[in-house]
Amino acid sequence: MFSRRLLALARSSNVALALTIVLGFVGGLLTILQAWILALIINDVFFNGLTREAVLGRLAALLGVVIVKAAVVWGSEVAANAVAQRVKADLRERLVKHLTALGPAYTQSERTGELSLSAIEGVESLEAYFSQYLPQLVLAASIPLSVLLLVFPLDPLSGVVFLLTAPLVPFFMILIGRSGEALTSRQFETLRHLSAHFYDVLQGLTTLKALNQSRSQAGVIGEVAERYRDVTMQVLRVTFLSALALEFLTTLSTAIIAVEIGFRLLYRNMEFLPAFFILVLAPDFYLPLRLLGLRFHAGMSGVSAAKRIFEILDTPVQTVSGVASNRVVQPENFSAVQHATILFDAVSYTYPDRTAPALHQVTFSIPAGQTTALVGASGAGKTTVANLLMRFIEPQSGTIRVGDTPLAQIPADAWRKTIGWVPQTPYLFSDTIAANLRLARPEANEGDLLRACERAGLLDFIRALPEGLETRIGERGARLSGGQAQRLALARAFLKDAPFLLLDEPTSSLDPALEAELQASVHELMRGRTVLVIAHRLATIYQADQIVVLDGGKVAEAGRHEELLARHGAYARLVTGQTTP
Repeated sequence: MFSRRLLALARSSNVALALTIVLGFVGGLLTILQAWILALIINDVFFNGLTREAVLGRLAALLGVVIVKAAVVWGSEVAANAVAQRVKADLRERLVKHLTALGPAYTQSERTGELSLSAIEGVESLEAYFSQYLPQLVLAASIPLSVLLLVFPLDPLSGVVFLLTAPLVPFFMILIGRSGEALTSRQFETLRHLSAHFYDVLQGLTTLKALNQSRSQAGVIGEVAERYRDVTMQVLRVTFLSALALEFLTTLSTAIIAVEIGFRLLYRNMEFLPAFFILVLAPDFYLPLRLLGLRFHAGMSGVSAAKRIFEILDTPVQTVSGVASNRVVQPENFSAVQHATILFDAVSYTYPDRTAPALHQVTFSIPAGQTTALVGASGAGKTTVANLLMRFIEPQSGTIRVGDTPLAQIPADAWRKTIGWVPQTPYLFSDTIAANLRLARPEANEGDLLRACERAGLLDFIRALPEGLETRIGERGARLSGGQAQRLALARAFLKDAPFLLLDEPTSSLDPALEAELQASVHELMRGRTVLVIAHRLATIYQADQIVVLDGGKVAEAGRHEELLARHGAYARLVTGQTTP
């Protein structure tokens, strides 16, 4: 199954792959021609008594064949590498695009180090499969067959020996290769685990140092690395055993050819010219089969990596049931729905690895131009609502509407352009401040960036930096404080200037004093927009136009702060829980 899918990947490089095989086959024919010319020269010199001058023409022809053969081999390797590079680039592009389509809902459930390994090292390991094993698979069948077609008319007995001994090489290759394939799969699995764990340790190194657990984690990495070393050595043992077995078989088969030809020459039952030609050609007859065995092991690591890659590619991208995919809002009509009320109508969603629904028959609205606060205990479904609005996941039942238009009919990229998102912990890339801001609006000039920073209260900090907007902030904003990182996220939202604002309580992780400073910037950002605030601190949502309370994936109640308190329901219990000393 995986072999067929790997072959399908090579279709984008059919010309280069065909050229690789053709040049390899031509190289095999030139090897036969080289052996024939060499046999003619030796026969003429030793048996016909010709001088050096008499065979200069054939010596020149032999030199020409050697040069042409070297050029053909070089061309075959260049074409093979072109196939491998093209396939790797296409596969890596498909993998990244599919991971992007799957979105954060999928990647957050996987280990980042393991996904990185599949996209980088996993794809890279396919090079040997496409540049070495796949072409050799064809050459191992075509070149020995060509030799047999020449040898049988010259000497049927030698042809029979070739025919009987040749199948032994692939037989032992398959026999030993089965255990090698299993070990190679174990090797890649161990490497995946090692990469994922090492990445986790690097990301959590601060926590490990604070808890004095860095040495213990170093020990765990050492144990996993030792397992990887053990399984790698097992793979190498099988590879060397296979090479030894194939070398022994080909040497033994060549010796059988030499012995039977030698006896017939001794008893004058065979002429020297065909005998010497077949004897010179015998190692080259078995060479493609022996190379196939060696390159089989080189390609197995790629096949093991491809299994994981295809698992990712086979993960279906969630779509909305019951909505025709061809009914898409056109760009010229999209402005009509940008400032409309957003309605959740009986929306349900269950994560793939869970049985209990994250949302069940949820119905509420986010009125245009107003602030809606979404509250609830941890696990109530608030983050799922945000993921649905960001189109990271799609409802499994029910409909989300923007005005009268189903959200599923709005192109996801166009819809996300209308959303300003400020999360609890903004992700900042290891780049300059300007580059991180321009993620919101790539075409923004320096003046736009400075105005956004000023509105977010970040301008004084920027001006105090020696390099200003071109200051690099490190991975995840490591060189910024928590408040500065939040202000940078707010500046990004100011720069985007989107009509719909999604706030995942951007100040909840800050201390009260810093939270109070940022509230002014947040309130300015919210002015005149449709806002959904995912609230973790109830003190921040008292002034919301509407409060929606989620409880166990369902809407427990909705209304204003005073109304909900008077009902003494779920909201009142949340307020009581947060205000009790």
